[in-house]
Amino acid sequence: MSDFPKDIFTEPSMDVLTLNNLGPLRAMAGVWEGTRGLDIKPKADGPRKQAFVERIELQPIDPVTNGPQLFYGLRYHTHVTKPDQVKTYHDQVGYWLWEPATGTVIQTLAIPRGQIAMAMGKASADAVSFELLATRGDDSYGILSNPFLEYAFKTIEYRIQVNIHADGTWSYDEDTVMMIKDQEEAFHHRDRNTLTKVAEPTPNPLAR
Repeated sequence: MSDFPKDIFTEPSMDVLTLNNLGPLRAMAGVWEGTRGLDIKPKADGPRKQAFVERIELQPIDPVTNGPQLFYGLRYHTHVTKPDQVKTYHDQVGYWLWEPATGTVIQTLAIPRGQIAMAMGKASADAVSFELLATRGDDSYGILSNPFLEYAFKTIEYRIQVNIHADGTWSYDEDTVMMIKDQEEAFHHRDRNTLTKVAEPTPNPLAR
């Protein structure tokens, strides 16, 4: 039995002020910097640790509907470099979405390595900690990679834990699980950082 309504066309009423309706994502809205990031990545001789600095911009978008389904969300861009360098170490874009009716948090992500994913988790509107998961092969919350990554560094799971802190910062801990060519054990590619706000968010277009 589906939990979805029979009427798949009628849109719900909505509040145009996205910042007032982001649930657990509200504390993440704005522009953030983190200077103490840690990346544990795979290399031929084994895991290697790399420090990084990061800037994340998370800006509210207008409410989005799929018929009766309603999302409030943040469009984000993450840019990462090694300390004291200009060259991009990691770049990522996507959306953080909150569905109030179901208590669902979604993160979509795309990176310029030819890879996309969509992860999901459940949370209360006032949650200060939540976890999202994407799994290879899942029809809804899955992972897609270009043929070389499928051959050499096959991602089978992506998990992100977010924690909102009382001092106004927030942090994440990511675990990207991959099967590397000619290795029997799965490799856990870990990334974590704590972000400090450097600018307030810009209200979504309908709210300006």
